[in-house]
Amino acid sequence: MAAVGKGRAIAPAEGRLGVLLPGMGAVATTFIAGVHAVRSGRARPIGSLTQMGTIRLGKRTENRVPRIAELVPLASLEDVVFGGWDIYRDNAYEAARKAGVLQGEHLQPLREFLETITPWPAVFDSAYVKRLHGENVKIGKNKRDLAEQLGDDIDRFRKEERLSRLVMVWCGSTEIYKEAREVHSTLAKFEKGLEENDPDIAPSMIYAYAAIKRGIPYANGAPNLSADVPALVDLARKMAAPIAGKDFKTGQTLMKTILAPGFKARLLGLAGWYSTNILGNRDGEVLDDPESFKTKEVSKLGVLEHILQPHLYPELYGKIHHVVRINYYPPRGDNKEGWDNIDIFGWMGYPMQIKVDFLCRDSILAAPIVLDLALFLDLAARSGMSGVQEWLSFYFKSPMTAAGLYPEHDLFIQLMKLKNTLRHLRGEELITHLGLEYYD
Repeated sequence: MAAVGKGRAIAPAEGRLGVLLPGMGAVATTFIAGVHAVRSGRARPIGSLTQMGTIRLGKRTENRVPRIAELVPLASLEDVVFGGWDIYRDNAYEAARKAGVLQGEHLQPLREFLETITPWPAVFDSAYVKRLHGENVKIGKNKRDLAEQLGDDIDRFRKEERLSRLVMVWCGSTEIYKEAREVHSTLAKFEKGLEENDPDIAPSMIYAYAAIKRGIPYANGAPNLSADVPALVDLARKMAAPIAGKDFKTGQTLMKTILAPGFKARLLGLAGWYSTNILGNRDGEVLDDPESFKTKEVSKLGVLEHILQPHLYPELYGKIHHVVRINYYPPRGDNKEGWDNIDIFGWMGYPMQIKVDFLCRDSILAAPIVLDLALFLDLAARSGMSGVQEWLSFYFKSPMTAAGLYPEHDLFIQLMKLKNTLRHLRGEELITHLGLEYYD
């Protein structure tokens, strides 16, 4: 068992924490409304590790199992302040009402508070999200100018709200598929690309740059590259800004990262996994465009390969037929339905099937992720951690890692990594689950 260390020096969570939200649609407004409902005693923070999770410390015989918030100094919900951008001018109440995630009986008591939160004009270009068109959009002479306008918004928000610290969590739509190019290779080339309006610099990258340049932690909740390029990863290290991504792990992919580790643990073979989704929210509309869907498809398809490791188990996982489909169906709204047909095989090759029909609520699953990422990234910054925070992979479909390192997708390994990181920060023993000492 790992030895107890001294832990890291962690600055206290004093003062107000600003949470910056690019994209104030269904996910962001459900997050904002939920946090305010919790702190006003109207709801419980179900699904949030920072608010409800516990963590074992030491040996099982010690019976030390505090709340995570008792182990590490997290910002209080009372100190959280919200701000953000959107291409529509609706305040948070109107945006939440139109999103249709929360019922009127839950939304109405929060109306007065939500109406005080109005989005700032967004950096947006319909060339990157083709199915959306809004009027609340910034105009600039080039992309560097747009980044500076975002910076001005951030600085004004910090001053007006008397904020001690900030974090940014991308809650915007999925952009069209982009791969890293030469313009993303170094900070100098990236900043030159901003000046020259390089088409490979998408709006989400401009937001990431504006935040990281100010040392503000940044998380990417969509599958866009965003901060996952060498130029911005290097900038994050230089500016001591923790970053994390990509793509919130909510419905169907959450189920895959729960089920697939079980198949692999029992060495059950997998012949095919057919996944289809119907959803009718803004996300569904955006993903109805083939170029945006490709970005999401790449994020979803990588999960099984990394968990099952077909190069190590070719007889079990070497010929998987993995198909992912997403269909825009407006009547469904935010209540996404995901169907999975899973063809497995066992002893002597005999086939079996598992079928999953997950009638989930996408934004209800995503909202606590936004909260946890905001609080954990703020903790990371106060702990002197910078650059890619792989320990937050637990929350993402397509986790960021160090260059050349494959991502860990197994939900249970991800949770162990997250909790061991918290133990490490406090100088506690890392839990290996070896347990031989109980039988010596």
